[in-house]
Amino acid sequence: MERVYIKQISSRDKKAIKLFVKLGFTKNIAKTLIYISQHNECRSVDIERETNQRQPEVSEATQQLMKKGWIKKRDLRKKRKGRPEQIYNLAYSIDEILTKIEKEKIKEIEKVKKHLFSLKNLIRQK
Repeated sequence: MERVYIKQISSRDKKAIKLFVKLGFTKNIAKTLIYISQHNECRSVDIERETNQRQPEVSEATQQLMKKGWIKKRDLRKKRKGRPEQIYNLAYSIDEILTKIEKEKIKEIEKVKKHLFSLKNLIRQK
């Protein structure tokens, strides 16, 4: 029988995951980003085991993170036949990623303010 490796998520990581969710990220993306940020390089199977996610969840999360350009993937060829292992690491430091998130959220806030200002002007014109 195969051994299951499930690391307990620290209370600090749980808080970080909750904050990422409040910022609009999915729990799976938050777990995946935090795990990758804590490891120099990691395999997708390690992310699955250590964050207690299934393969499709990790695959979706890593695709979204790569789409944003926050992580990189490389294939590691095995000596034997079969599919290569996928190795992930951050494209930027976690601080740089947090700065990018901050800038995105500030843009969103400015956009909402602009819409509210326009709405107020439209309503006042009656």
